[in-house]
Amino acid sequence: MAGIAVTESQPNVEFGLSARSSRFTPIVKKYAEKYGVDWVLVLAVMKQESSFNHAAVSRKGAYGLMQIMPHTRSELEDRLGVRESLSPKNNIRAGIYHLRRLSYVFRESTPENRIKLTLAAYNAGLTRLKDAQDIVRYLGDDPKSWESVRSALPLLSRRYYTLHQEVWPQGKPKSGYFGNSRETISYVDRILENYGEYTLAIK
Repeated sequence: MAGIAVTESQPNVEFGLSARSSRFTPIVKKYAEKYGVDWVLVLAVMKQESSFNHAAVSRKGAYGLMQIMPHTRSELEDRLGVRESLSPKNNIRAGIYHLRRLSYVFRESTPENRIKLTLAAYNAGLTRLKDAQDIVRYLGDDPKSWESVRSALPLLSRRYYTLHQEVWPQGKPKSGYFGNSRETISYVDRILENYGEYTLAIK
C-alpha cells in the first residue's frame, strides 16, 4: 500500500493508519505473510493488547506489543530460536506465530468461527477454550461454533460445579475454574471492531 508523503519530522503513515500503528506495520506485514496470518487482524490484536506500546506490561506479566505471557514466551523462544522476544520485532513475530498455532487448532471451524475461537484462545488460553468445548459437547452443541463456545465460557466458573462433575471425571475444568468469561468475550468483540475499522480505513 502506498505511503503518504510526510515531512522529515513525521513518521511514514500509511493510508488510514495512525502514526503509532504505522511504525510497526512493515514488521507486522513481514511476519504475517511468513506465517499466513491477516496483517490487519494482527494490528487489531496489537491495538487491543498494548495500544501499540512496545513496553506495555500487564499485571500478570504479559509483555510487549502482543502481550506475550512469560510461560508462552519461553515456549515460543524455543520454537522460534530467538532469545529476545521482548524486543518489538521479536515480540511481534512471536505473537503472530502464536496466533497461527492457535488458528491451526481450530482449522475445522468455518473461517469466521476460526478467527473468533483463535482470538478467544489468545486471550484466555487454549486449554480454557478446550474446557469450554468440553461443555459444549456435553450439552450436545457444536464445539466448532464460537457462539456455542461463547455461551459455555461462563459455565466454567465455580458456581457451575455440579455441571462440572458431569463433564469431567475430576469434577472440575481441566485448567481450573474460570471467572473472566466476560473479559474474553468482550476482547473478541473489541478486536473484531478494531479489525472492521482498520479494514475500512485502508481501502
